[in-house]
Amino acid sequence: QVQTVESGGASVQAGGSLRLSCAASGYPHYYSSYCMGWFRQAPGKEREGVAFIDDDGRTKYAEAVKGRFTISRDNAKNTLYLQMNSLKPEDTAMYYCAADDVGGCDRSDYVELFVYWGQGTQVTVSS
Repeated sequence: QVQTVESGGASVQAGGSLRLSCAASGYPHYYSSYCMGWFRQAPGKEREGVAFIDDDGRTKYAEAVKGRFTISRDNAKNTLYLQMNSLKPEDTAMYYCAADDVGGCDRSDYVELFVYWGQGTQVTVSS
């Protein structure tokens, strides 16, 4: 049974930090082989990609979060992380993680190709 569980969301003031976690289980292939991504969706907006890490550990970020967010993974624990620093009110959203079984993250622009979505964790940043 595939399961993806995000955690770590909270309400913080602008300038603060949070660390999100995403625990995966039951994936059909080795967890390390997946491109893993963090996405977010604010009310009234489309879901957007925030950060990605491929099967070789290479990362890519949305322009809005470059220099502030860091994605990492612990393949031994089947867990994905997102360290978020210098948070801004515009970072407020529900954050999700998901997987693409094409490991190189070349398809990161296509949200619809990602699978095994979790229920999300809410991040609220107040000014």
